[in-house]
Amino acid sequence: MKNDGIASANISALHCIDLSCPDIHTSVTLLKQACLDSGFFYVVNHGISQEFMDEVFAQSKKLFDLPLEEKMKLLRNEKHRGYTPSLDEHLDPDNQINGDYKEGYYIGVEIPEDDPESQRPFYGSNVWPTAGTLPGWKETMEKYHQEALEVTKAVSRLIALALDLDVDFFDRPEFLGKPIATLRLLHYEGKLSDPSNGIFGAGAHSDYGLITLLATDDVSGLQICKDKDAEPQIWEYVPPLRGIMSSPAVSNKDSMPFVNNVKVKSKSSTK
Repeated sequence: MKNDGIASANISALHCIDLSCPDIHTSVTLLKQACLDSGFFYVVNHGISQEFMDEVFAQSKKLFDLPLEEKMKLLRNEKHRGYTPSLDEHLDPDNQINGDYKEGYYIGVEIPEDDPESQRPFYGSNVWPTAGTLPGWKETMEKYHQEALEVTKAVSRLIALALDLDVDFFDRPEFLGKPIATLRLLHYEGKLSDPSNGIFGAGAHSDYGLITLLATDDVSGLQICKDKDAEPQIWEYVPPLRGIMSSPAVSNKDSMPFVNNVKVKSKSSTK
């Protein structure tokens, strides 16, 4: 919940998109309805094994369990790669007295420093913990980044069809052909959110870019607001489904101003 003007949160029922479904028409219809109704949906049978998802979460925990002085050696650089400490980000400054009570770690598409592409904003080399500190960590995250990107491409093809575009519209170099695809690991501290006093694990926000995939564990906390312009805003809990990705939909207002042949909703989320 966001602040004193927000009504009590309910439980939100989301549409579920099955990427293994052979009936593409049904998947496209469900996705389009999700974009119009709630702006969020679950993605199942996405091709990333539960065993590997568990390994990614375990490796993520190992990083955040490191002493703070070790994590600060990996601090986020000008290319937005690396570690962000608790309170570093301030997603909802109008309603937060402090920053978000969460740590983060940014990983992007690996571009060697001698590659001319690395001079572009958000392109470049990643910041990695040493193999001696976290053996196998880099390899796990690189593999997960690639597999999650493939899921993103699969979802984007359904989005393209829902917008009456060519199925490979978002495979172009200016979109997912050469993407600014960021994997973000998050660790929320034990401090409970207290909206009435401006304390949040993550303040209310709507995501930028084409699409966000959120891999969840079995811990609740994520809330969404289906109409961010409503007064009062209504915040609803999204039930966590372990290993399943919840995907905020694209928006012709915040994320995709170049697409205007269908109205989809931009939603806010908080934790």
